[in-house]
Amino acid sequence: MVLDLVCPIDKERLTEVGNSLQCIQGHDWKIANSIPRLVEDRDNYAAAFGLQWQVFRKTQLDSVTGVPMSYERMRRCLGDEIWRELHGPALYTVLEAGCGAGRFTEILLRAPRARVFSVDYSSAVDANQQNFPQNDSHSIFQADIAKLPFAPRQFDLVLCLGVIQHTPSPEDTIAKLYEQVKPGGALVIDHYRRSHRQLRMAQIFRLFLKHLPPEAALRCTDGLVKTLLPLHRAVRRSWILNMVLSRFSPLITYYREPRLDDKQQYELARLDTYDSLTDWYKHHRSRGEIKDILKNLGATDLHVSVDGNGIEARCRCPSRRYVA
Repeated sequence: MVLDLVCPIDKERLTEVGNSLQCIQGHDWKIANSIPRLVEDRDNYAAAFGLQWQVFRKTQLDSVTGVPMSYERMRRCLGDEIWRELHGPALYTVLEAGCGAGRFTEILLRAPRARVFSVDYSSAVDANQQNFPQNDSHSIFQADIAKLPFAPRQFDLVLCLGVIQHTPSPEDTIAKLYEQVKPGGALVIDHYRRSHRQLRMAQIFRLFLKHLPPEAALRCTDGLVKTLLPLHRAVRRSWILNMVLSRFSPLITYYREPRLDDKQQYELARLDTYDSLTDWYKHHRSRGEIKDILKNLGATDLHVSVDGNGIEARCRCPSRRYVA
């Protein structure tokens, strides 16, 4: 299947010419490593994520860990109806916005009739391609969610998990994603939730680490994990001690997940601590705010709940009726 591609700047139709995509206004977007690069600034606010997914390319893959954490999260977010559509007999187009190294790409590609278009703002697209090479069922683009290179309303499902809170404006990002949903199609997202835990010591570390070059920030977070993870492991069975430690420690840990072994606990702590302390934007919204954003866009069949990393939401773009 071929999508209608448009220039992220002027929305003119894109045509492939040699190793680039070009529009009639003269904008030229290179194709490197078989991936169209539709970003103006490669060294953008998502640069830390690019390094993150190169270093931790396989850390979150269910096929590597043997623990279906990604499957369970995506399955819960989609709900029964959308999950059945994804695995149905008809061709099903999916925009995976903010694909990272492919923890959810792996799950999507198991659907026999899914045609998955994976997009990321950062160089994580190269890690995604290493994990899940492009083929007739999978295409990869480096692009900004706020300036997507697709004509509107082409996707049966737009999926964006673990991303929107890290963009400059969550409201604008959700609106841009909603524009991509076909009439009758679905949008599935999640977002960090407002809570008192935002006052943790981690915010102080983040103020410093987010301004470091990504490689230096990774060295710092690795040092924190090596020093503090043994303490987290020691108190993992005490809810009270764990709560007290979390007020002072900036680490993200997974000791609530008993299916992970010690090596996996260590690697996930490295990954998510680095992720949480180097993101340039970190927004929080309430359940009501996310619901209002979707309602104001005209979405129907809203399901907005508190779960996972905060707020999980799914909705439909209503089918349009044309009057003769």
